[in-house]
Amino acid sequence: MYLQSLLHQLKGIRVLVIGDLMLDHYIWGDVHRISPEAPVPVVQVSNDSFTAGGAANVALNLTNLGVQTSVMGYCANDDAGQKLQQILGDNDVTLVNPHEHGRVPTIIKTRVIVRSQQLCRIDREVGREQYRIDMTPGFEAKLENTLAGVDAVILSDYAKGVVNQSLVDTLFKMAGNFPGLLVAVDPKPARRLSFTGAGLLTPNRSEAMELAGINNLQPDEDYPLAEICSRIHDRYKPELLIVTLGAEGMAICEEGKVIEHLPTEAQQVFDVSGAGDTVIATLTAALAAGAYPAQAARLANAAAGCVVAHMGTAPVTLDELQTWLERSSGVTL
Repeated sequence: MYLQSLLHQLKGIRVLVIGDLMLDHYIWGDVHRISPEAPVPVVQVSNDSFTAGGAANVALNLTNLGVQTSVMGYCANDDAGQKLQQILGDNDVTLVNPHEHGRVPTIIKTRVIVRSQQLCRIDREVGREQYRIDMTPGFEAKLENTLAGVDAVILSDYAKGVVNQSLVDTLFKMAGNFPGLLVAVDPKPARRLSFTGAGLLTPNRSEAMELAGINNLQPDEDYPLAEICSRIHDRYKPELLIVTLGAEGMAICEEGKVIEHLPTEAQQVFDVSGAGDTVIATLTAALAAGAYPAQAARLANAAAGCVVAHMGTAPVTLDELQTWLERSSGVTL
């Protein structure tokens, strides 16, 4: 199957994303002097930009690939929440919001960018418990109704509070009522959540080590990929494990064994922000469309190669990915 052909098949797929919604704010500028008040640079701001972050960026990646996308998380009706809702709406993402009148502020991550370098990041958020959505009246009914109309669901955990054990347990129990529903998880191992039996698990290099319980790797030691794959399978039993390895590409693991190691497709890397979102979005959509794991991984690998070539959080676009695949002259299976 040509990957270009697989790309066209994604248009009939429906995916729900559940996770931590954020507004990504970028302040772009330049520095010409040091402040007389303190030994810090003075940033002359040229412009501000806003985009969807966290689980909302996963949703944007999906809809950009032609996937029918809905997202569930915490988004208040404050200024940041309204900006995020507009971004989602403009990109045909349906927001399934259990908090119709949430008073907790929407999460904002502000990055100051000077000459293509991130100078600092400013986070605006409150405690995890305040972003829970599973305790909201009507949550389970909304979740079940939404699951009935999708082919896959992605848990996008940024450890901000939406994804907790109660929500995971509810989701997995409900998913059992929908045969063929793919449940994909992008985990944050520090949370120590149990998501045994997920259809797809996509940790990055360090997250995979944490999931495997390996915390003492020395700088001169080789990355123990085979052992990590085996341990994660023993602990969580995912149907498919994809470990993203940055410059070393990604590993496809099944039944506790590495079945294939794909080299990275990235030709130049400006910013890895959001690359994991692109990977899980593309993998999930491709698997839901009937692709084999290796096919889905190759498409996701190419998509990640596209987004890391941009500065700032940027979802993959269909045109860019199509051009990338054409340039790669028939990346096929």
